[in-house]
Amino acid sequence: MDRRRVWPDFREACIVHEDRSLIVVDKPAGVPSQAADPDRPDDVVTRLRSFLRARGKGDYLGVHQRLDRDTSGVLVMTRRREANPAVAAQFEGRKVTKTYLACVRGWKAAGARVTLRDHLAPGDGGLVRVVPRTARGAQLAVTHVKVLGRRADRALLELDLETGRTHQARVQLAHAGAPIAGDTLYGGAPAPRLLLHARAIGMVHPDTQRRVAFEAPAPAEMDDWLARGDPGFRIYDDAAALDRAIARAVERRWGLGRADEGPRATTAFRLIHEAGDALPGLAVDVYGDHLVAQLYDDPEHAWSAAARDRVLDRLHAVGARGVYLKIRPRQANTLVDTRREDLAPRLPVRGEAAPDEIDVLEEGVAFAVRLGDGLSTGIFLDQRANRVRVRAIAGGARVLNLFAYACAFSVVAAAGGARGTVSVDASPAALERGRAQMERMGLLAAGDHRFVAEDAFSFLSRAARRGDAFDLVCLDPPSYSTTRSRRFVASRDYAELAAAAIAVVAPGGRLLACTNHRGIHRAKFRRALGDAARAAGRAVRQLKDLPDPVDFPAPPGGESHLKSALVTLA
Repeated sequence: MDRRRVWPDFREACIVHEDRSLIVVDKPAGVPSQAADPDRPDDVVTRLRSFLRARGKGDYLGVHQRLDRDTSGVLVMTRRREANPAVAAQFEGRKVTKTYLACVRGWKAAGARVTLRDHLAPGDGGLVRVVPRTARGAQLAVTHVKVLGRRADRALLELDLETGRTHQARVQLAHAGAPIAGDTLYGGAPAPRLLLHARAIGMVHPDTQRRVAFEAPAPAEMDDWLARGDPGFRIYDDAAALDRAIARAVERRWGLGRADEGPRATTAFRLIHEAGDALPGLAVDVYGDHLVAQLYDDPEHAWSAAARDRVLDRLHAVGARGVYLKIRPRQANTLVDTRREDLAPRLPVRGEAAPDEIDVLEEGVAFAVRLGDGLSTGIFLDQRANRVRVRAIAGGARVLNLFAYACAFSVVAAAGGARGTVSVDASPAALERGRAQMERMGLLAAGDHRFVAEDAFSFLSRAARRGDAFDLVCLDPPSYSTTRSRRFVASRDYAELAAAAIAVVAPGGRLLACTNHRGIHRAKFRRALGDAARAAGRAVRQLKDLPDPVDFPAPPGGESHLKSALVTLA
């Protein structure tokens, strides 16, 4: 996979205007205006600087405005320091005209033009709220609204922002009863993306002193949503809409796509995450030069052969050497044979085959994976950030890894300097993969590393009787599992399991607790961990929710499938 082609520095088609003093771009949705991760910057300014530098145009950019990550549209930057004062004065003095487009549901105001006049202030969780004008931190926000089109209860609005407050249009429209479609923060209707677009900016050019206007055309998603609403699974029958959704997901993964070199090199990550990327029932992972597409069975929206082929053709066109296919039944936990050819073909369904086993990098650590060996590949990519945490805190620790599968948590703990690890799993074959991984990395001789083929409940019972204590316990059970001794159902049994795990945590030690059961919400998960600590007779010093993985965005209005918490005991 040519990563510089799939994820170029900047797409030249997004440059709206360029002269000696100004450069204007149409920022794609999903690209931050400023870096969220300073160690892996993927913001529009960093990328545009690289693009200009590679073309010998210098790399100076003066930033005078920002757009939310998921808002698309016009951004103006200066190319010369000498142009900064004139441009900055216009933005600061409200001499710049800013016109936006927004799709909403529920706009009921009568009249061709309505003015929204509210006072805004920061709220909890990064939200902005409407407050009384006398409230602390209140700032006046003024937005003029014009209706450009209607269809049923949907409307396309033109917004002239007289002021420039954080989340101004999003908050004011939500307060007016018409949140922007796709706005998961402020309760917008379902949509493929946040349907807010900075269409035009008008200003005085710093060189000519004449008024100029720069425009970015309305995204096609806006017309589609106004005409038909959220496409949902219908997107797979619309080739153009499917192409746009895949392109948006690729753009959002730029930071990971370009992270194939250096000490944090990463060549395995999620490219498309179901409804979080407006492609319900479809997950796509990058493994080196290949993609693995997973189609989730849904009785209400069956995958037709035409839709499946359309998806696979377009994924191959992204630039991967080959595409593997996994078909996920609704009740995958009941499968006896996960290597069935009809569910997980051994060979790729598009392009070239990968070797039977390949190495991929995750934050600089190499893991062996098998792309054609059943439904699982040997590593769960949604745990990347948690493996980074384990590696960071494992130095000198004794680590217990329950439901270890191929022992990825044990591997990173050993790489982080753990003095010992114990990996417990009911599958001897999975543990052997973990042992081989440690041996290949030269980690077995660096500490006391044991592999125990046993049911986790049985192991924990024996460990408690022996008085074993671990500085860090990693607990990531499947949603359902069956061994000879018992059947585990996460929604019913997680608190019992967590209590048994907490019982073997050393004083002051930590439990990394995870669940990917979609029916366990974050609040219920926290309660289960609190109940577990009380059942074990242990005091909790801190229970910290861990953020969602950046490449596994939550579905609109929902939570991420993975819930993780770090429990520090007194």
